[in-house]
Amino acid sequence: MHVLEDLKVWNKAMSVAEKIYLISADFPLEEKFGLTSQIRRSAVSVPSNIAEGAGRNTKGEFKNFLSIVNGSAYELFTQLVLSHKLKLISKAKVDPILKEVVEIQKMNYALIKSLNKESY
Repeated sequence: MHVLEDLKVWNKAMSVAEKIYLISADFPLEEKFGLTSQIRRSAVSVPSNIAEGAGRNTKGEFKNFLSIVNGSAYELFTQLVLSHKLKLISKAKVDPILKEVVEIQKMNYALIKSLNKESY
Protein backbone atom coordinates (compact mmCIF):
# COMPACT_ATOMS: atom_id res chain seq x y z
CA MET A 1 0.00 0.00 0.00
CA HIS A 2 1.13 3.54 -0.73
CA VAL A 3 0.57 6.76 1.20
CA LEU A 4 -1.72 8.62 -1.15
CA GLU A 5 -0.72 12.13 -0.11
CA ASP A 6 2.93 11.29 -0.85
CA LEU A 7 2.21 10.45 -4.50
CA LYS A 8 3.09 13.53 -6.55
CA VAL A 9 1.05 12.26 -9.49
CA TRP A 10 -2.07 12.02 -7.31
CA ASN A 11 -1.56 15.56 -5.99
CA LYS A 12 -1.14 16.95 -9.52
CA ALA A 13 -4.19 15.01 -10.73
CA MET A 14 -6.25 16.42 -7.88
CA SER A 15 -5.17 19.93 -8.83
CA VAL A 16 -6.13 19.37 -12.48
CA ALA A 17 -9.51 17.92 -11.50
CA GLU A 18 -10.22 21.04 -9.45
CA LYS A 19 -9.25 23.27 -12.38
CA ILE A 20 -11.50 21.27 -14.72
CA TYR A 21 -14.47 21.80 -12.41
CA LEU A 22 -13.79 25.53 -12.31
CA ILE A 23 -13.40 26.05 -16.05
CA SER A 24 -16.24 23.74 -17.02
CA ALA A 25 -18.59 25.75 -14.81
CA ASP A 26 -18.50 28.34 -17.61
CA PHE A 27 -19.62 25.85 -20.28
CA PRO A 28 -23.06 26.49 -21.80
CA LEU A 29 -26.00 25.03 -19.94
CA GLU A 30 -26.90 22.81 -22.92
CA GLU A 31 -23.57 21.00 -22.37
CA LYS A 32 -24.47 20.08 -18.76
CA PHE A 33 -25.22 16.45 -19.65
CA GLY A 34 -22.78 16.32 -22.54
CA LEU A 35 -19.23 17.55 -22.58
CA THR A 36 -19.37 19.18 -19.14
CA SER A 37 -20.33 15.91 -17.50
CA GLN A 38 -17.87 13.86 -19.55
CA ILE A 39 -14.86 16.11 -18.99
CA ARG A 40 -15.54 16.21 -15.26
CA ARG A 41 -15.84 12.42 -15.06
CA SER A 42 -12.54 12.00 -16.90
CA ALA A 43 -10.82 14.54 -14.67
CA VAL A 44 -12.09 12.84 -11.51
CA SER A 45 -11.23 9.39 -12.85
CA VAL A 46 -7.51 10.16 -12.94
CA PRO A 47 -6.87 10.80 -9.21
CA SER A 48 -9.61 8.35 -8.22
CA ASN A 49 -7.96 5.45 -10.02
CA ILE A 50 -4.56 6.38 -8.62
CA ALA A 51 -6.14 6.33 -5.17
CA GLU A 52 -7.92 3.03 -5.71
CA GLY A 53 -4.77 1.41 -7.03
CA ALA A 54 -2.65 2.78 -4.19
CA GLY A 55 -5.05 1.17 -1.74
CA ARG A 56 -4.77 -2.28 -3.27
CA ASN A 57 -2.67 -5.05 -1.80
CA THR A 58 -0.48 -5.98 -4.75
CA LYS A 59 1.78 -4.21 -7.18
CA GLY A 60 -0.07 -5.89 -10.05
CA GLU A 61 -3.40 -4.47 -8.92
CA PHE A 62 -1.86 -1.01 -8.55
CA LYS A 63 -0.42 -1.21 -12.09
CA ASN A 64 -3.84 -2.21 -13.47
CA PHE A 65 -5.39 0.93 -12.00
CA LEU A 66 -2.52 3.05 -13.30
CA SER A 67 -3.27 1.63 -16.74
CA ILE A 68 -6.82 2.95 -16.38
CA VAL A 69 -5.32 6.30 -15.40
CA ASN A 70 -3.50 6.38 -18.76
CA GLY A 71 -6.78 5.96 -20.62
CA SER A 72 -8.57 8.58 -18.55
CA ALA A 73 -5.74 11.08 -18.98
CA TYR A 74 -5.81 10.65 -22.76
CA GLU A 75 -9.58 10.98 -22.71
CA LEU A 76 -9.31 14.19 -20.68
CA PHE A 77 -6.68 15.58 -23.05
CA THR A 78 -8.98 14.90 -26.02
CA GLN A 79 -11.97 16.51 -24.32
CA LEU A 80 -9.93 19.61 -23.49
CA VAL A 81 -8.80 19.94 -27.11
CA LEU A 82 -12.39 19.48 -28.29
CA SER A 83 -13.62 22.07 -25.78
CA HIS A 84 -11.14 24.55 -27.22
CA LYS A 85 -12.12 23.69 -30.81
CA LEU A 86 -15.77 24.28 -29.87
CA LYS A 87 -14.73 27.62 -28.36
CA LEU A 88 -15.84 26.60 -24.88
CA ILE A 89 -12.34 27.26 -23.46
CA SER A 90 -9.86 29.87 -24.62
CA LYS A 91 -6.36 28.87 -25.69
CA ALA A 92 -4.95 30.84 -22.77
CA LYS A 93 -6.97 28.72 -20.31
CA VAL A 94 -6.63 25.33 -21.98
CA ASP A 95 -2.91 25.28 -22.82
CA PRO A 96 -1.62 25.27 -19.22
CA ILE A 97 -4.05 22.50 -18.28
CA LEU A 98 -3.08 20.43 -21.34
CA LYS A 99 0.56 20.73 -20.24
CA GLU A 100 -0.39 19.49 -16.78
CA VAL A 101 -2.28 16.53 -18.23
CA VAL A 102 0.78 15.58 -20.29
CA GLU A 103 2.90 15.88 -17.15
CA ILE A 104 0.49 13.56 -15.32
CA GLN A 105 0.77 11.06 -18.18
CA LYS A 106 4.56 11.12 -17.93
CA MET A 107 4.51 10.85 -14.14
CA ASN A 108 2.10 7.94 -14.36
CA TYR A 109 4.29 6.10 -16.87
CA ALA A 110 7.30 6.69 -14.60
CA LEU A 111 5.37 5.29 -11.63
CA ILE A 112 4.42 2.18 -13.60
CA LYS A 113 8.05 1.77 -14.65
CA SER A 114 9.23 2.09 -11.05
CA LEU A 115 6.68 -0.50 -9.93
CA ASN A 116 8.06 -2.89 -12.54
CA LYS A 117 11.51 -2.52 -10.94
CA GLU A 118 10.36 -2.77 -7.31
CA SER A 119 10.03 -6.01 -5.46
CA TYR A 120 7.62 -6.26 -2.59
